[in-house]
Amino acid sequence: MSTVKKEALATTNAPQPAGPYSQAIVSGDLLFTAGFGPQDPATGEVAESVGEQTRQVLRNIQAVLAERGATLDDALKTTVHLADLADFQEFNAAYREFFSEPFPVRTTVGSQLANILVEIDLVARLQD
Repeated sequence: MSTVKKEALATTNAPQPAGPYSQAIVSGDLLFTAGFGPQDPATGEVAESVGEQTRQVLRNIQAVLAERGATLDDALKTTVHLADLADFQEFNAAYREFFSEPFPVRTTVGSQLANILVEIDLVARLQD
């Protein structure tokens, strides 16, 4: 039986895991992030609006991608959890600021979240 090779990534420029999981895993040329919330890694503060929370989540993900020289342009897929699907338009406007065409595929679901409005995880392909 073969074992999948995987490498954990970590940065102090994104919130630290609150449990037994990695900020991101690299396996081959794919990078998988954990679900990131909107905590500012320096202060721990969380903005009030879903738009500002979305921007902070994506800055957190950018910090992890940067550990391997990747950017949001390398994203293939995102999964978005919104505490309230009524916030979709505001979330979507902020999300659009960070991505260019062709956009990654995306799944957006309503979820019960612990005192935050948005959480996002991402799969990216690393460049050679």
